[in-house]
Amino acid sequence: MQQAIRHFHVRAPVRGLVEFTAEVREFVEEQQIEIGILTLFCRHTSASLLIQENADPSVQRDLETYFGTIAPEDRNRYEHDTEGLDDMPAHLRTALTQVQLSVPIEHGRMTLGTWQGIYLFEHRQHPQSRDIVAHIIGE
Repeated sequence: MQQAIRHFHVRAPVRGLVEFTAEVREFVEEQQIEIGILTLFCRHTSASLLIQENADPSVQRDLETYFGTIAPEDRNRYEHDTEGLDDMPAHLRTALTQVQLSVPIEHGRMTLGTWQGIYLFEHRQHPQSRDIVAHIIGE
């Protein structure tokens, strides 16, 4: 059994989705693990991880619009606003998504579908650098 771990620092210039599939694919291929599992973990409470379509950018825009309607920025709606108006909506968006993903590894590659990509879903308005931990185990 072989294991490896790497931290990815994903920079989000604005709120929304940032694809980092290529970086993760490179990490997986470097390990030369034929069969196993990749786990990705976002070490933040105001950003999350998604596997989502990477062919049509309107999907990402629609996701951001939708989350803006279910977790809007509204001064009168939330008590928690320590870091600004987008603080509590960011936590709600994270609670509704996920901070951890698992992707099977087969024949040394991630088993993502044709149009699937791995994304950081940034929920804060201002630029952020997020730490994503990748762990792979297999043989």
